[in-house]
Amino acid sequence: MHIQEKAAILSNATFVYPVKFYLSGFSDVPHVQYFLYLPVFCLYIYMTVLGNGLLLSVIYLVNTLHTPKYMIVFNLALTDLCWSTALIPKLLDTFLFDSRYIVYEACLSYMFFVWFFLGVQSWTLVIMAYDRCIAICFPLMYHSIVTKPAIVEMLLFVWVFISCLITCMVGFLNCLFFCGSVVIKSFFCDHGPTFHLACNDNSVNYITALVIITTVSFPPILIALTYICIAIALSRIASGQEGLKALKTCTSHLIIVAIFFLPVIATNMAAALTSYLHPNARIINSTLTNTIPPLFNPVIYSLKSEEVLNSIKKLLKNNRLQHNLFQKGVQS
Repeated sequence: MHIQEKAAILSNATFVYPVKFYLSGFSDVPHVQYFLYLPVFCLYIYMTVLGNGLLLSVIYLVNTLHTPKYMIVFNLALTDLCWSTALIPKLLDTFLFDSRYIVYEACLSYMFFVWFFLGVQSWTLVIMAYDRCIAICFPLMYHSIVTKPAIVEMLLFVWVFISCLITCMVGFLNCLFFCGSVVIKSFFCDHGPTFHLACNDNSVNYITALVIITTVSFPPILIALTYICIAIALSRIASGQEGLKALKTCTSHLIIVAIFFLPVIATNMAAALTSYLHPNARIINSTLTNTIPPLFNPVIYSLKSEEVLNSIKKLLKNNRLQHNLFQKGVQS
């Protein structure tokens, strides 16, 4: 039975809530699951789970990394791990094993967790930019401004605020009637493609979508403002070598920001400059935005941070020493 026929069976019935939605994914792309979704899942296992797991373990175990800066990095790694775990395993089940129908309630849960961790990730990058801005612009006041309690309060506020916002977004979907098509033209239960399927007035959902997009998209503006302040502060430093050294502390953050926001910015610009943007282009953009950052963030922070590398070496050395002492104790 063809996809259209399957969808028609569900769409012929009149109901308030559909029993299931159908995730269409990419259109007219043969064997896309083998070229896209399987490699993404492999990278998820080897880079996201192992990489973020290692980073979380190192920060937790090494006392010298219990600083405000690495509290933010810990939150970033945790968010990466949760975000990709909410998305990628279900992605594999949906397209690699052709399990494209998803129960209505499960779809809403899926939507909540993906958008929630996306929002937390976005604002964690803002807090990270704030940390770098204070460190460079006000170095003598850094330890009095960027304290552990202050960072905990900021991170906690982000988690609570984003959870309330996404709960409202998902909750408003329950006010909609789905009496037509149940085919979601995306690779997951995305908010926009879902509420556009409704038969009744969806203006509240449209406004909510604008608020959510603004909330997730506003961070690049704040990050840009912090780096303008950083650039001004560095321009006042007499020694160019000192300025370059200070700028190097921001490179990891800048790379992560570019990986996270550039796909969204590029697609929005393309949509604004052209009259038509193929649905597959939007899906590719969404795929990159939701899968690439969690894959590369732990690698960027592990390889670019001398503190993390030294901490890993220290842990390995201590484990090797403990192992040798244990063997000597057994032999004696």
